[in-house]
Amino acid sequence: MKRHLSALLLLVSAVSSAPLRAEVKEVQIGYGSGFGFLPIMVMQHRRLLEHYAKAAGLGEIKATYHFLSGGAAQNDALLAGQIDFATSGVSTFLTLWARTKGNIDVRGIAAISAMPIYLNTRNPNVKTIRDFTEADRIAVPAVKVSPQAMLLQMAAAQVWGDAGFNRLDPLTVAMPQADAMTALLSGTVSAHFANPPFQFWELEKPGIRLVLNSFNVLGGPHTFIMSWTTGRFREANPRVYKAFWTALEEATALVNRDRRSAAEIYKTATNDKGPVENILKILEHPEMQYRLTPENILKFADFMHKIGSIKIKPENWRELFFPETHSLSGS
Repeated sequence: MKRHLSALLLLVSAVSSAPLRAEVKEVQIGYGSGFGFLPIMVMQHRRLLEHYAKAAGLGEIKATYHFLSGGAAQNDALLAGQIDFATSGVSTFLTLWARTKGNIDVRGIAAISAMPIYLNTRNPNVKTIRDFTEADRIAVPAVKVSPQAMLLQMAAAQVWGDAGFNRLDPLTVAMPQADAMTALLSGTVSAHFANPPFQFWELEKPGIRLVLNSFNVLGGPHTFIMSWTTGRFREANPRVYKAFWTALEEATALVNRDRRSAAEIYKTATNDKGPVENILKILEHPEMQYRLTPENILKFADFMHKIGSIKIKPENWRELFFPETHSLSGS
């Protein structure tokens, strides 16, 4: 993965001095699964990017949405020019920000969702993370680098000290969210660091209990999903960039204003076969929050720098984002 990413960076850097061209007529947007991406689903459903691009004088443009499983796939696609906007977890963004600072200048556009990630278990002997043993297996989207794996390391450092941050890493196994839920319920794994809605569905099953809430690890709400792009793309496509920002702003407002409509859009976008009331129940959970303001991102960055996952430590959260976000009260 690191060699692949390095090769892509060299390729992108080689063309970074090419003349700027007219703004793109087709915009490529990456996204993933789960409630954290709901504003992106609203943007697609309501054709908001197309609307604001036309209002900005760009005429008819096409917005194409690409489902990509995992943040690493989004970073690779962004560097390869296959997508223009990436949306995924904070640790995935910070990895690329640190590696591209001073060349293609990947920076954040805005936060998308702030919601907790639950570590659930079926093991009756596990009350806290101290209770996991070599017999346990903890499912995460990607070992060591996913937001879930990073949060598990942060929690471990709080329990066993900085030197023990990776104490639970040998217990982790990589699985997509839906597969991990199935594995937890069948007993193939004993724990799952899950995203909404999977974490809530798991807790409805007998014998599944909550071990850890990521809000407690970070001392409050934190950004879960965010968006980013390259400085090169923003410079070449200022009106497209602004249209994306405005579309995301409106989509976020709709989710917060009308959760039922948002639930119906989620049901359509994901082809969910259950009643919309099940989706609405999760969306109305008080910890399910959608806002553009980055929250507790610096805590992620400081930890990743401390353990050597990124080589550069940002001085403040604004260093990580393009100027449109700087007026917000981020952290």
